[in-house]
Amino acid sequence: MLVNIIDRIRLPFRKDKELYSSLYNIIGFYPHNISYYKLALMHKSVMHRNKKGKPANNERLEFLGDAILDAAVGDIVYRHFPGKREGFLTNTRSKLVQRDTLNKLAQELGLCELILSSGHTSSHNSYMAGNAFEALVGAMYLDRGYDACMTFLKKRILAQMINIDKVAYKEVNFKSKLIEWSQKNRVKISFQLLEESKDQNGSPTFNYQVMLEGIAGCSGAGFSKKESQQKACKDTLDKLRREPQFIDEVFAAKGSRTKMEEEPVEALPSTDAPQDFIVVSETDINDDEKHPTAFREEVFSEAESAADNDQEQQSEHLDETDEDYDLSHISAKEKSREEIIAAAEHAAFEEE
Repeated sequence: MLVNIIDRIRLPFRKDKELYSSLYNIIGFYPHNISYYKLALMHKSVMHRNKKGKPANNERLEFLGDAILDAAVGDIVYRHFPGKREGFLTNTRSKLVQRDTLNKLAQELGLCELILSSGHTSSHNSYMAGNAFEALVGAMYLDRGYDACMTFLKKRILAQMINIDKVAYKEVNFKSKLIEWSQKNRVKISFQLLEESKDQNGSPTFNYQVMLEGIAGCSGAGFSKKESQQKACKDTLDKLRREPQFIDEVFAAKGSRTKMEEEPVEALPSTDAPQDFIVVSETDINDDEKHPTAFREEVFSEAESAADNDQEQQSEHLDETDEDYDLSHISAKEKSREEIIAAAEHAAFEEE
Protein backbone atom coordinates (compact mmCIF):
# COMPACT_ATOMS: atom_id res chain seq x y z
CA MET A 1 0.00 0.00 0.00
CA LEU A 2 2.87 2.35 0.87
CA VAL A 3 4.42 1.72 -2.57
CA ASN A 4 1.12 2.60 -4.31
CA ILE A 5 0.85 5.87 -2.37
CA ILE A 6 4.40 6.81 -3.27
CA ASP A 7 3.73 5.96 -6.95
CA ARG A 8 0.65 8.21 -6.98
CA ILE A 9 2.77 11.10 -5.69
CA ARG A 10 4.89 10.69 -8.85
CA LEU A 11 8.27 11.42 -7.34
CA PRO A 12 10.49 13.38 -9.72
CA PHE A 13 13.58 11.45 -8.59
CA ARG A 14 13.99 7.96 -7.27
CA LYS A 15 16.17 9.17 -4.39
CA ASP A 16 13.26 11.23 -2.96
CA LYS A 17 11.43 8.05 -1.97
CA GLU A 18 13.57 7.67 1.11
CA LEU A 19 12.98 11.32 2.07
CA TYR A 20 9.21 10.94 1.66
CA SER A 21 9.21 7.88 3.83
CA SER A 22 11.35 9.51 6.51
CA LEU A 23 9.15 12.62 6.58
CA TYR A 24 6.03 10.49 6.86
CA ASN A 25 7.50 8.80 9.96
CA ILE A 26 8.27 12.20 11.46
CA ILE A 27 5.24 14.35 10.64
CA GLY A 28 2.59 11.67 10.09
CA PHE A 29 1.64 12.54 6.50
CA TYR A 30 3.21 12.72 3.06
CA PRO A 31 4.25 16.12 1.74
CA HIS A 32 2.54 17.67 -1.26
CA ASN A 33 5.47 19.87 -2.20
CA ILE A 34 8.72 18.19 -1.27
CA SER A 35 10.78 21.28 -2.12
CA TYR A 36 9.64 23.06 1.03
CA TYR A 37 10.91 20.23 3.19
CA LYS A 38 14.21 19.95 1.31
CA LEU A 39 14.79 23.62 1.99
CA ALA A 40 13.84 23.19 5.64
CA LEU A 41 16.57 20.56 6.02
CA MET A 42 19.29 22.61 4.33
CA HIS A 43 21.67 24.28 6.79
CA LYS A 44 23.32 27.55 5.80
CA SER A 45 26.77 25.91 5.97
CA VAL A 46 26.03 24.07 2.69
CA MET A 47 26.21 27.42 0.82
CA HIS A 48 23.68 26.26 -1.77
CA ARG A 49 22.24 28.80 -4.21
CA ASN A 50 19.04 28.76 -6.21
CA LYS A 51 18.63 29.39 -9.94
CA LYS A 52 18.73 33.15 -9.37
CA GLY A 53 22.03 32.90 -7.51
CA LYS A 54 20.60 33.72 -4.08
CA PRO A 55 21.58 31.67 -1.01
CA ALA A 56 19.13 28.84 -0.37
CA ASN A 57 18.90 27.58 3.23
CA ASN A 58 16.34 27.09 6.00
CA GLU A 59 16.71 30.49 7.70
CA ARG A 60 13.57 32.02 6.17
CA LEU A 61 11.51 28.90 6.93
CA GLU A 62 12.93 28.97 10.45
CA PHE A 63 11.57 32.50 10.89
CA LEU A 64 8.13 31.44 9.64
CA GLY A 65 8.06 28.26 11.71
CA ASP A 66 8.98 30.18 14.86
CA ALA A 67 5.92 32.41 14.42
CA ILE A 68 3.63 29.43 13.69
CA LEU A 69 4.93 27.57 16.75
CA ASP A 70 4.24 30.54 19.01
CA ALA A 71 0.68 30.85 17.73
CA ALA A 72 -0.13 27.12 17.70
CA VAL A 73 1.46 26.32 21.07
CA GLY A 74 -0.16 29.41 22.57
CA ASP A 75 -3.54 28.15 21.36
CA ILE A 76 -2.90 24.69 22.81
CA VAL A 77 -1.71 26.01 26.19
CA TYR A 78 -4.63 28.43 26.42
CA ARG A 79 -7.19 25.65 25.91
CA HIS A 80 -5.34 23.10 28.07
CA PHE A 81 -5.15 25.35 31.15
CA PRO A 82 -8.51 27.13 31.50
CA GLY A 83 -8.52 29.78 34.18
CA LYS A 84 -4.75 30.15 34.37
CA ARG A 85 -3.34 33.66 34.27
CA GLU A 86 -1.34 35.22 31.45
CA GLY A 87 2.00 34.89 33.22
CA PHE A 88 1.58 31.14 33.72
CA LEU A 89 0.52 30.63 30.09
CA THR A 90 3.45 32.67 28.75
CA ASN A 91 5.93 30.77 30.89
CA THR A 92 4.54 27.40 29.81
CA ARG A 93 4.63 28.32 26.13
CA SER A 94 8.24 29.52 26.51
CA LYS A 95 9.23 26.16 27.99
CA LEU A 96 7.61 24.27 25.13
CA VAL A 97 9.25 26.28 22.33
CA GLN A 98 12.63 26.99 23.93
CA ARG A 99 15.80 25.89 22.15
CA ASP A 100 16.56 22.93 24.41
CA THR A 101 13.06 21.50 23.96
CA LEU A 102 13.10 21.84 20.16
CA ASN A 103 16.58 20.37 19.99
CA LYS A 104 15.51 17.35 22.02
CA LEU A 105 12.41 16.88 19.85
CA ALA A 106 14.47 17.04 16.66
CA GLN A 107 16.81 14.36 17.99
CA GLU A 108 14.00 12.07 19.16
CA LEU A 109 12.17 12.43 15.84
CA GLY A 110 15.29 11.54 13.84
CA LEU A 111 15.26 14.93 12.14
CA CYS A 112 18.97 15.52 12.76
CA GLU A 113 19.84 12.61 10.46
CA LEU A 114 18.11 14.33 7.54
CA ILE A 115 19.76 17.75 7.88
CA LEU A 116 22.14 18.67 5.10
CA SER A 117 25.20 20.50 6.43
CA SER A 118 28.90 20.89 5.74
CA GLY A 119 29.66 18.17 8.27
CA HIS A 120 31.65 20.52 10.55
CA THR A 121 28.83 21.78 12.71
CA SER A 122 28.59 18.97 15.26
CA SER A 123 29.66 21.36 18.05
CA HIS A 124 26.77 23.62 17.18
CA ASN A 125 24.02 20.98 16.97
CA SER A 126 22.05 22.69 19.74
CA TYR A 127 21.28 25.44 17.25
CA MET A 128 21.12 23.41 14.09
CA ALA A 129 18.59 20.83 15.29
CA GLY A 130 16.21 23.32 16.90
CA ASN A 131 16.36 25.61 13.87
CA ALA A 132 15.59 22.69 11.56
CA PHE A 133 12.53 21.81 13.67
CA GLU A 134 11.21 25.36 13.33
CA ALA A 135 11.92 25.29 9.60
CA LEU A 136 10.03 21.99 9.32
CA VAL A 137 6.97 23.60 10.90
CA GLY A 138 7.29 26.47 8.44
CA ALA A 139 7.44 24.00 5.55
CA MET A 140 4.32 22.20 6.81
CA TYR A 141 2.48 25.52 7.03
CA LEU A 142 3.31 26.40 3.41
CA ASP A 143 2.59 22.87 2.20
CA ARG A 144 -0.55 21.93 4.16
CA GLY A 145 -1.67 25.00 6.10
CA TYR A 146 -2.18 25.90 9.75
CA ASP A 147 -4.48 22.95 10.55
CA ALA A 148 -1.80 20.46 9.53
CA CYS A 149 0.66 22.16 11.90
CA MET A 150 -1.84 21.98 14.77
CA THR A 151 -2.52 18.29 14.06
CA PHE A 152 1.21 17.55 14.06
CA LEU A 153 1.77 19.36 17.38
CA LYS A 154 -1.25 17.86 19.13
CA LYS A 155 -1.17 14.24 17.93
CA ARG A 156 2.51 13.75 17.26
CA ILE A 157 4.31 15.98 19.76
CA LEU A 158 2.06 16.60 22.77
CA ALA A 159 0.21 13.30 22.67
CA GLN A 160 3.27 11.09 22.24
CA MET A 161 6.43 12.97 23.23
CA ILE A 162 5.71 15.77 25.74
CA ASN A 163 3.74 15.81 28.96
CA ILE A 164 2.43 19.36 28.88
CA ASP A 165 1.41 19.31 32.56
CA LYS A 166 4.86 18.18 33.66
CA VAL A 167 6.52 20.86 31.54
CA ALA A 168 4.21 23.59 32.84
CA TYR A 169 5.04 22.99 36.50
CA LYS A 170 8.71 22.22 36.07
CA GLU A 171 11.19 24.98 36.89
CA VAL A 172 13.70 25.35 34.06
CA ASN A 173 14.71 29.00 34.38
CA PHE A 174 17.70 28.50 36.66
CA LYS A 175 18.82 32.11 36.34
CA SER A 176 15.46 33.38 37.57
CA LYS A 177 15.52 30.85 40.39
CA LEU A 178 19.01 31.89 41.56
CA ILE A 179 18.16 35.60 41.37
CA GLU A 180 15.00 34.99 43.43
CA TRP A 181 17.03 33.14 46.07
CA SER A 182 19.61 35.94 46.22
CA GLN A 183 16.92 38.61 46.60
CA LYS A 184 15.21 36.76 49.44
CA ASN A 185 18.54 36.37 51.26
CA ARG A 186 19.76 39.87 50.30
CA VAL A 187 22.83 38.45 48.59
CA LYS A 188 24.45 40.51 45.84
CA ILE A 189 24.60 38.63 42.54
CA SER A 190 26.32 39.50 39.27
CA PHE A 191 27.45 37.79 36.08
CA GLN A 192 31.02 38.15 34.88
CA LEU A 193 31.95 37.54 31.25
CA LEU A 194 35.05 35.34 31.28
CA GLU A 195 35.44 34.85 27.55
CA GLU A 196 33.74 35.72 24.29
CA SER A 197 35.07 33.98 21.20
CA LYS A 198 34.09 31.98 18.14
CA ASP A 199 34.23 28.26 17.51
CA GLN A 200 35.86 26.61 14.52
CA ASN A 201 32.80 27.35 12.38
CA GLY A 202 32.72 31.04 13.25
CA SER A 203 29.75 30.76 15.61
CA PRO A 204 29.97 33.04 18.68
CA THR A 205 30.52 31.40 22.07
CA PHE A 206 30.22 32.89 25.56
CA ASN A 207 31.51 31.90 28.97
CA TYR A 208 29.91 33.53 32.02
CA GLN A 209 30.58 33.10 35.73
CA VAL A 210 28.20 33.70 38.63
CA MET A 211 29.47 36.00 41.40
CA LEU A 212 27.77 35.94 44.83
CA GLU A 213 28.97 38.71 47.15
CA GLY A 214 32.20 38.77 45.15
CA ILE A 215 32.69 35.01 45.66
CA ALA A 216 33.14 33.09 42.42
CA GLY A 217 30.42 30.56 41.69
CA CYS A 218 30.24 28.24 38.72
CA SER A 219 30.80 29.16 35.10
CA GLY A 220 28.98 28.03 31.98
CA ALA A 221 29.74 28.07 28.25
CA GLY A 222 27.17 28.35 25.49
CA PHE A 223 26.37 29.74 22.07
CA SER A 224 24.43 32.66 23.59
CA LYS A 225 24.63 34.78 26.73
CA LYS A 226 21.35 33.32 27.96
CA GLU A 227 22.48 29.72 27.46
CA SER A 228 25.82 30.39 29.16
CA GLN A 229 24.24 32.11 32.18
CA GLN A 230 21.57 29.41 32.52
CA LYS A 231 24.25 26.72 32.76
CA ALA A 232 26.29 28.76 35.23
CA CYS A 233 23.22 29.36 37.43
CA LYS A 234 22.19 25.68 37.37
CA ASP A 235 25.66 24.54 38.46
CA THR A 236 25.84 27.28 41.11
CA LEU A 237 22.50 26.19 42.59
CA ASP A 238 23.76 22.61 42.73
CA LYS A 239 26.96 23.82 44.41
CA LEU A 240 24.99 25.74 47.03
CA ARG A 241 23.07 22.56 47.85
CA ARG A 242 26.07 20.22 47.88
CA GLU A 243 28.77 22.35 49.50
CA PRO A 244 27.88 23.94 52.87
CA GLN A 245 31.29 25.63 53.04
CA PHE A 246 30.51 27.52 49.84
CA ILE A 247 27.27 28.98 51.15
CA ASP A 248 29.03 29.79 54.45
CA GLU A 249 31.67 31.69 52.51
CA VAL A 250 29.00 33.64 50.64
CA PHE A 251 27.16 34.67 53.81
CA ALA A 252 30.44 35.56 55.55
CA ALA A 253 31.22 37.94 52.69
CA LYS A 254 27.70 39.34 52.95
CA GLY A 255 28.19 39.94 56.68
CA SER A 256 31.42 41.83 56.08
CA ARG A 257 29.77 43.99 53.44
CA THR A 258 26.71 44.86 55.52
CA LYS A 259 28.89 45.62 58.56
CA MET A 260 30.95 48.09 56.55
CA GLU A 261 27.78 49.68 55.18
CA GLU A 262 26.30 50.09 58.66
CA GLU A 263 29.39 51.63 60.32
CA PRO A 264 29.63 55.48 60.10
CA VAL A 265 32.46 56.64 57.87
CA GLU A 266 32.77 60.10 59.52
CA ALA A 267 31.84 61.94 62.73
CA LEU A 268 28.23 62.86 63.18
CA PRO A 269 27.42 66.52 62.47
CA SER A 270 26.77 68.86 65.45
CA THR A 271 23.28 70.13 66.14
CA ASP A 272 24.51 73.38 67.80
CA ALA A 273 23.33 76.51 66.05
CA PRO A 274 26.21 78.54 64.57
CA GLN A 275 27.11 81.76 66.44
CA ASP A 276 28.95 83.41 63.58
CA PHE A 277 26.56 86.35 63.66
CA ILE A 278 28.17 87.63 66.93
CA VAL A 279 31.14 89.99 66.39
CA VAL A 280 33.80 89.45 69.06
CA SER A 281 36.20 92.36 69.80
CA GLU A 282 39.77 91.87 70.89
CA THR A 283 38.98 93.04 74.45
CA ASP A 284 36.35 90.29 74.75
CA ILE A 285 38.84 87.49 74.23
CA ASN A 286 39.60 87.22 77.97
CA ASP A 287 36.60 85.89 79.89
CA ASP A 288 37.69 87.78 83.05
CA GLU A 289 37.30 91.10 81.26
CA LYS A 290 33.74 90.43 80.03
CA HIS A 291 30.86 92.30 81.65
CA PRO A 292 28.96 90.15 84.14
CA THR A 293 25.33 89.51 83.38
CA ALA A 294 22.46 89.83 85.80
CA PHE A 295 21.91 86.07 85.54
CA ARG A 296 25.40 85.03 86.52
CA GLU A 297 25.71 83.17 89.83
CA GLU A 298 28.90 82.80 91.83
CA VAL A 299 29.61 80.19 94.48
CA PHE A 300 31.90 81.10 97.41
CA SER A 301 33.52 79.09 100.14
CA GLU A 302 32.92 79.85 103.84
CA ALA A 303 36.30 81.61 104.19
CA GLU A 304 35.60 83.74 101.14
CA SER A 305 32.14 84.60 102.50
CA ALA A 306 33.56 85.65 105.92
CA ALA A 307 36.17 87.85 104.27
CA ASP A 308 33.52 89.47 102.12
CA ASN A 309 31.41 90.22 105.25
CA ASP A 310 34.35 91.93 106.99
CA GLN A 311 35.01 93.94 103.89
CA GLU A 312 31.37 95.03 103.73
CA GLN A 313 31.41 96.13 107.42
CA GLN A 314 34.54 98.19 106.87
CA SER A 315 32.90 99.77 103.83
CA GLU A 316 29.85 100.67 105.89
CA HIS A 317 32.07 102.31 108.59
CA LEU A 318 33.88 104.31 106.00
CA ASP A 319 30.59 105.41 104.51
CA GLU A 320 29.48 106.81 107.91
CA THR A 321 32.61 109.01 108.31
CA ASP A 322 32.94 110.08 104.75
CA GLU A 323 31.65 113.66 104.29
CA ASP A 324 31.06 113.08 100.63
CA TYR A 325 28.47 110.51 101.58
CA ASP A 326 26.88 112.36 104.63
CA LEU A 327 23.18 111.67 104.49
CA SER A 328 22.20 113.15 107.88
CA HIS A 329 20.26 115.98 106.29
CA ILE A 330 17.92 113.52 104.73
CA SER A 331 15.10 112.36 106.99
CA ALA A 332 11.74 110.76 106.55
CA LYS A 333 10.34 112.68 109.62
CA GLU A 334 7.87 115.42 108.72
CA LYS A 335 9.07 118.95 109.87
CA SER A 336 7.03 122.05 110.75
CA ARG A 337 7.41 125.38 108.99
CA GLU A 338 9.23 126.92 111.94
CA GLU A 339 11.73 124.01 112.07
CA ILE A 340 12.51 124.34 108.39
CA ILE A 341 13.19 128.12 108.69
CA ALA A 342 15.35 127.60 111.78
CA ALA A 343 17.42 124.90 110.00
CA ALA A 344 17.97 127.16 107.03
CA GLU A 345 19.13 130.07 109.18
CA HIS A 346 21.49 127.78 111.10
CA ALA A 347 23.06 126.58 107.89
CA ALA A 348 23.49 130.16 106.66
CA PHE A 349 25.33 131.24 109.79
CA GLU A 350 27.71 128.21 109.61
CA GLU A 351 28.79 129.05 106.02
CA GLU A 352 29.78 132.57 107.15
